[in-house]
Amino acid sequence: MASIGVDINLAKDHLEKGELVAVPTETVYGLAGNALNADAVARIFETKKRPSFDPLILHTDTIEKVRQFVVDIPEPLNILAETFWPGPLTLLLPRKKIIPDLVTSGLDTVAVRVPSHNLIRSLLSILDFPLAAPSANPFGYISPTRASHVNDQLGDQIPYILDGGDCEVGLESTIVGLEGDQVTVYRLGGLDIQSLEEVVGSVQVMAHSSSNPKSPGMLKSHYAPTKPFILGNLNDLINDYKEAGVEFAVLAYDQVFPNISSQFQIQLSPNGDSKEAAKNLFAAMRTLDSLDVSVILSELLPDHGLGRAVNDRLKRAAASN
Repeated sequence: MASIGVDINLAKDHLEKGELVAVPTETVYGLAGNALNADAVARIFETKKRPSFDPLILHTDTIEKVRQFVVDIPEPLNILAETFWPGPLTLLLPRKKIIPDLVTSGLDTVAVRVPSHNLIRSLLSILDFPLAAPSANPFGYISPTRASHVNDQLGDQIPYILDGGDCEVGLESTIVGLEGDQVTVYRLGGLDIQSLEEVVGSVQVMAHSSSNPKSPGMLKSHYAPTKPFILGNLNDLINDYKEAGVEFAVLAYDQVFPNISSQFQIQLSPNGDSKEAAKNLFAAMRTLDSLDVSVILSELLPDHGLGRAVNDRLKRAAASN
C-alpha cells in the first residue's frame, strides 16, 4: 500500500520523477501528476482506467500561474476567478500549446482551478508545473474524501498519499465556461448556482454528455457504488423491497426509519443542511456499499443550494440501473 503523510517535499520528489501522488483538496482527493509531462498524464488515465476522451483539470495555486497556461480569461470568467479562487470553482479556458493534448482530450480549452486546501496549495507553491488531478478513485466509482478511501482502492498503484484529513466540501468543483457570451455551468459542484448568479447574472446549465464531453465531469453515469443504487420515495421503496425479501440499505437526506437497523441507514444531514449532506455524501455511499446488502435505496434532496449538486451525483450514481 501507499505511504501516507504530510510531507510536501516528498510529494514534490515523486511528482518531479513523473510519478503520481494522491493529494487533498477542499472538494475530493485528486490523483495528481505533472500536467506538462505527457507520460505522467498517461499514467493517470491508466491508473484510474479513465477513458481518454474525458479531459482532466489543471490545478495551480495562483491566478497569475493560470495565465501561463491559457490564452486569456474572458471578463465574466475573470470576475468569477477573482471572486471565488481559491475555492471549488473550475474555469474552462482557451489553452496554450504548452498543455499536452492528452490533458484536454484534444479540445482547444483546458479546465483550470485554484484549490483552497492549505496542504495542496503549499505543494503547488513549490512546484514548477501545474498538476493534473482527477478524483483519486477508479473511473466511475465514488469519489474519495479521505486518505483511507484512496489507499483502499489505489494504494497499491501509487507511492504516496498526502493526507489532508476529511475534505471540507465533499463534492467536486463546479465547472464554468462560456457558450458564446453566455456563462455556462458544465458540471454542478461545490459552488452553488445562486452564488455564481449573484456575481455574473443568469447562467445556463449544460446537460450531461454520454461521449466526447466538452469538459471534465459531464458523463451521465458516474460516482456509482458497486451495488445497484435506486432513487425514489423512500417510504415506497422500503415497503417494496421488504415485501420482495431483498436485503437493502438506506441513504436518506434527514429522515430516520425506526424499523430499520441503524447499521443499514445513514442520514446525510439530520438537520436538513445541504452543505452537510454534500460533505457526507461520498463517504456515506462508500459505507453502505461495503455492507452485505443487495441494493442501496436513496432519495433526492430539495433542489436548491448545494442540494442541486448532490442530486446531480445521486442521479448519476443511479443512471446505470
